Amino acid sequence: MLVEGRWRRTIEPQRERSGFAGSRSAPEGERGGSIDHVIVLDQAKLPYAIEWLPLRTLADACRAIRDMHIRGAPLIGVTAAYGVALALREGIALDIACRELAATRPTAINLTWALGQMQETMAGFTDADAAFAKAGELADADVATCEAIGAHGAKLLQRERVNVLTHCNAGWLATVDWGTALAPIYKAHEAGVHVHVWVDETRPRNQGLLTAWELAQHGVPHTVIADNAGGHLMQEGKVDLCIVGTDRTTRNGDVCNKIGTYLKALAAHDNGIPFYAAVPASSIDWTVGEPREIPIEERSADEVRFVRGQQLTASPVANPAFDVTPRRYITGLITERGVATPATLQEMFGR
Repeated sequence: MLVEGRWRRTIEPQRERSGFAGSRSAPEGERGGSIDHVIVLDQAKLPYAIEWLPLRTLADACRAIRDMHIRGAPLIGVTAAYGVALALREGIALDIACRELAATRPTAINLTWALGQMQETMAGFTDADAAFAKAGELADADVATCEAIGAHGAKLLQRERVNVLTHCNAGWLATVDWGTALAPIYKAHEAGVHVHVWVDETRPRNQGLLTAWELAQHGVPHTVIADNAGGHLMQEGKVDLCIVGTDRTTRNGDVCNKIGTYLKALAAHDNGIPFYAAVPASSIDWTVGEPREIPIEERSADEVRFVRGQQLTASPVANPAFDVTPRRYITGLITERGVATPATLQEMFGR
């Protein structure tokens, strides 16, 4: 990802002898020196300021995830993995660290997947360096996965000009690099396709502004729109396809994503517009078959009630963070193995 013209990752280990500025060409496993701490791009400060937040303890990692200094299911998972390593270095037991991290965000399946990977690797061991190494492997794997999603998804954009609508932020800010829903857009843009992105603002946290910020950093043409404008644009013939991310996908291809995604899928279906979700394997919950089985996070009412510190209403507020788009409205699932339909997802992964 480009941040002020430099290649960076959203999470970067900082070593005792030297820092790391990030590079697509240098996997974490190939860098020397002991890791002292990690830094994350503080998304709570974007797009107004670019600041890197140091994570030195388990508490720091939990806070960064819970308070959305970092967000996006893949990045949450990798951050949790580094949180385990930080905890072991503090002398905190593996099971306690995993339990505290798992409680931070209940919907994103990548979180529990990454913690499972760390538990499997570190069971019976307390070596923090080994835990940091495993977290680095997961970070590198996420980059490779997202780049593969980009390559497969870019094939859907092979035309002279294309208008894509996306919801929330599923770009490289939501992963270690490349992103999920935006990876095909970056690949197509770099291949010379004239791609333009309609960016939903995505209330109440306005995460579409993060999408706009990163697209601007990369030079991709885009337009920010109000959340409820998407259906109108589809009716006007100004949207060629939709690509969104996922926080959890059922084994049958139902997609849980940021609240408001379902409404976009309904509008796309009514207007005959293809609706795709970018789905890394780590976000598929093979234990869940139906939407009602997915826990939906209810976030603080203050996210809706307050804007810039000013209270807008004293009325009761509901603030569900996610909704589930039923499989019947999903045209395809863009994975690191290729593009599947909900009906062929299990076959693609040998399930």
